[in-house]
Amino acid sequence: MSLSQGRPLLSIPGPSVMPDRVLNAMHRAAPNIYAGELPDAVPQLRADLKAVARTTQNVAIYMGNGHAAWEAANTNLFSRGDKALSLVTGHFGEGWARHARDLGIEVEAIDFGRRAAVDPARVEAALRADKAHKIRAVLLTQVDTASSVLNDVHAVRKAMDAAGHPALLAVDCIASMGCDRFEFDAWGVDVAVAASQKGLMVPPGLGFVWVSDKAMEACSRADLRTPYWDWTLRARAKEFWENFFGTAPTHHLFGLQEALKMLVHEEGMEAAWARHDTLARAVWAAFEAWGQGGSGIHLNMADPAARARSVTTAIIPSPHATRLRGWCEQEGGVTLGIGLGMAEPGERMSDGHLRVGHMGHLNPHMILGTLAVMEAGMIALDIPHGAGGVTAAARLIAGK
Repeated sequence: MSLSQGRPLLSIPGPSVMPDRVLNAMHRAAPNIYAGELPDAVPQLRADLKAVARTTQNVAIYMGNGHAAWEAANTNLFSRGDKALSLVTGHFGEGWARHARDLGIEVEAIDFGRRAAVDPARVEAALRADKAHKIRAVLLTQVDTASSVLNDVHAVRKAMDAAGHPALLAVDCIASMGCDRFEFDAWGVDVAVAASQKGLMVPPGLGFVWVSDKAMEACSRADLRTPYWDWTLRARAKEFWENFFGTAPTHHLFGLQEALKMLVHEEGMEAAWARHDTLARAVWAAFEAWGQGGSGIHLNMADPAARARSVTTAIIPSPHATRLRGWCEQEGGVTLGIGLGMAEPGERMSDGHLRVGHMGHLNPHMILGTLAVMEAGMIALDIPHGAGGVTAAARLIAGK
């Protein structure tokens, strides 16, 4: 007998929980794509997307996932033979660098491991060593979805400025946009990429690239650019079709319109960031309690300042993480994230790691419910753990 007969809860780091309001907004007949409410809505969609990223500059919308947003950034940033400096703190930092190499871009990578954030001093040293200024752009992942490392984007920009290097700063915000504080203009970011299915609460299918005026000009002659990926037309469209280089992703746009109404106009970015911070710290409090008594349970990131507010990667000694994920899904109706990118070389998944997603459309009862199911699973499976994880999370949320 399974107890999992109610509404399931997806607690993976994306796709995130979709609000009913977003799904209902998408559940409608196809609209006229030449005139009317959909074309009329796009200027406000653009303004709202800029508000999410804290910029007054440019944004381009693509039909695609986060990898598509990578490709859009790479093909517009670089010409054949250009060089990038990639700052790697996990699986997805490696992925963006590999994607660039596959396009023929020379990539110098600094690997900070899977349990540490980027060290700005090492970035400054690498850029100072590039006397000929061959490095065209620095690639940084704000939150690596696999390791749950949060990198200090502003500190990296300061290191670049201290080195006096002209490289552009490109940031992967796929796992962080709408969840962790991000200030495109104030932090001197040139390119940011994100996707619809995480903090923006829309089903997978849209990729976003925010572009500074400086990057738009500096990359105007990039020869890796193709007509479809060209961000110039999309970011500065004069006709509706130019926003999407053809037919618009109609129903995704209706969903995005509703999601941005919720995030930007009703909750507000400061409140959304504060909510994610509180819910993330509740998850951390539970794991810290479970880790007492020599259980071996601990968070992947020891430093709270370097922990993402959208996802938490934790160690539950092998094979217990995989056992717990199975029990939670089958008996508790809660799906947790696999230990992606944390395994030994040659293995896809770690049986000693799991991830708890806490991004987007979430509130205390959803987080506390997830943690309570996890604690019940550890009891059911006789997984060693300290007591009081759910209580610790509840006390944090209560402000005690």
